[in-house]
Amino acid sequence: MSKEIIDALGAIADEKAIPLETLIDALEAALLSAYKKASDSAEYARVEIDPVSGDFIVWQLLIPEEIVPLVLTEPEELDEPLIDPETGEAREPAAPELDLEKVKEYRDRIEEVNVTPENFGRIAAVTAKQVLLQRVREAERELTFEEYRDRVGELINGVIQQTDSRYTLVRLNETTEALLPRSEQVDGERYDNAQRVKAIIKEVSSSPKGPSIIVSRRDPNLIRELFALEVPEMADGLVEITEVAREPGYRSKIAVISHQDGVDPVGACVGPRGSRVRMVVSELRGEKIDIIPFNEEPARFVAKALSPARVREVLVDDDEKQATVIVPDDQLALAIGRSGQNARLAARLTGWRIDIRSESDYAEEATVPGAEEEGDTQTRCAAVLSNGRRCPNAPIEGSRYCGIEAHQGYEAAGGQPQAAPEPDEAPADEVEVAVEETVAVEEIAAVEEATSVDAAEAEEAPVAESVEEVVSEDVVAEVDAVLPEADADAEVEQEPADTEEGE
Repeated sequence: MSKEIIDALGAIADEKAIPLETLIDALEAALLSAYKKASDSAEYARVEIDPVSGDFIVWQLLIPEEIVPLVLTEPEELDEPLIDPETGEAREPAAPELDLEKVKEYRDRIEEVNVTPENFGRIAAVTAKQVLLQRVREAERELTFEEYRDRVGELINGVIQQTDSRYTLVRLNETTEALLPRSEQVDGERYDNAQRVKAIIKEVSSSPKGPSIIVSRRDPNLIRELFALEVPEMADGLVEITEVAREPGYRSKIAVISHQDGVDPVGACVGPRGSRVRMVVSELRGEKIDIIPFNEEPARFVAKALSPARVREVLVDDDEKQATVIVPDDQLALAIGRSGQNARLAARLTGWRIDIRSESDYAEEATVPGAEEEGDTQTRCAAVLSNGRRCPNAPIEGSRYCGIEAHQGYEAAGGQPQAAPEPDEAPADEVEVAVEETVAVEEIAAVEEATSVDAAEAEEAPVAESVEEVVSEDVVAEVDAVLPEADADAEVEQEPADTEEGE
């Protein structure tokens, strides 16, 4: 064998990024396989190639019987049937192979004889070629596996190569492909051939057919990595995404924090005129993103996580990690979201169990006697304010009420007294005055109606008639007695009833 073979192996090593030693070992295995095809080949042998000149030697190994079990290795059991499904012939189990590393340990007890053949036949040459190509492919697969095994969770770019009902094939480079299963695809997204796509490496595993790389478009880390590409402050470590809650294809919430004073984490993620977040939304095919400032106080963090809804009050239970959120009545539907989406994302983002109640419902429960649960009264003052809401202060130790003097008075009195109901009926004296005022007004109205007689009727009436004759003297006397007792607001100006004498 000439030096040209070594030069060719060097070119393959540079092109495939495979070490030259690996290719030489593959060539040795190929020549050994070709030697085994000969009828007079030795049972145990090895091939040695000079990496400089390209010459090779076949050594026969004379191994003592007591050492044979120590230097042989059992072949790996493959999940293949014992009968070939195509030909129907029985498969012969693979013969044990020599472990060259173990052979080196017992080299002083093993004799070697040079049995290099003068030439190989055509069949042996073809066998050597196949073995060499197989070893090169195995080396490429091993390198690919080593390259991607430590990149789980990273963002990769690929080109859609093939799509069917089960999975989408993504080409990462000229020799590496990844699978995008249906379970890792976002509902509603289309993957056309030759389309560029970004995804997260979900899993890398080794298999007999090569490394299996699974990528995902549903992983929450996809949003984290996309923002890292668009926001320089994240690359510098000034801004960090602490939590991500995502419903792929619909809505996501991220919590951001700043590690340097003067840097607004929300503004850094949004960018000038929303340019940065717009690029992320475009890559996610229109998925909405809520950017929430992280806060170490659970109440404030929960209130911000429910945006865009406005929160009136947050009651937290640190032991149970449960938060009761009070929102205005017109914000209840917005806080819950469509099919509870906003509340679910807020709970995932904060890690707290969130109970959302409207302000009117919570006030009604607080004002009903016995409606408060014992656990709630232990974390909040049991006093009810004048607006119907519970006092937000915490009770002092050994009491159901806070330290306010008036609320402690409730504790001494055995509880908060109920507000006196407004009287439904006025007192009796007020009723009598009202009745008298009503009678007076009715009598005055009757007098005015009697005096406002039509002009035509007044001409026909006898000239001698006067107002005193139309209205009885008893009625006038009664009206005069009632008027002084009427309220000043109900005074009625009585027009004088002048008696007109007929001409």
